[in-house]
Amino acid sequence: MNLLLRAALAATLFAAPAFAQQQMHAQHGSPQSMPAATGGAIFKSGSLVIDTPWTRATPKGAQVAGGFMRITNSGSTPDKLVGGAFPLSKRFEVHQMSIIDGMMKMRPVEGGLVIPPGGTVELKPGSYHVMMIDLSQPIEQGAPIKSTLKFEKAGEVAIEFAVAKVGAAAPDPSPMQQMHQQHQPKQ
Repeated sequence: MNLLLRAALAATLFAAPAFAQQQMHAQHGSPQSMPAATGGAIFKSGSLVIDTPWTRATPKGAQVAGGFMRITNSGSTPDKLVGGAFPLSKRFEVHQMSIIDGMMKMRPVEGGLVIPPGGTVELKPGSYHVMMIDLSQPIEQGAPIKSTLKFEKAGEVAIEFAVAKVGAAAPDPSPMQQMHQQHQPKQ
């Protein structure tokens, strides 16, 4: 385990998550990614912060997968998520799922998904999300998958999708969250 990873783990165990992130930033410059308080990862580019990107494992033969995350724009001008790349798919699109006249519909977001200044947009199951289309192989639960998001102004941002189990409604809890949940008093 390298020194940076050990320092991050110790900071997460013994200090508030925000303090740990500040320490990592102060000691190592402006990192592209750092641990998130949610157990996922945070990726930053300029005024954009991508929090906890995740996807689900897929069964053999699946041709599509969804990707989810929170994107915050701390800047003073809007930006748009216009696409990206995922190494196990031929296409990567931004989609919206909605219910229209009692029917669930999914369609690409034309022109990109606006991330307003000072705002946060959550990509989650049943709402906005990214689609990885024409998968070349199943996505397996476990190791994160390096990918890229493409923004109108921020350009390309390297991220990693955590991979949760098939059918998961949320990303898998981190080992820290699991330990915390196990030690909660029962009510």
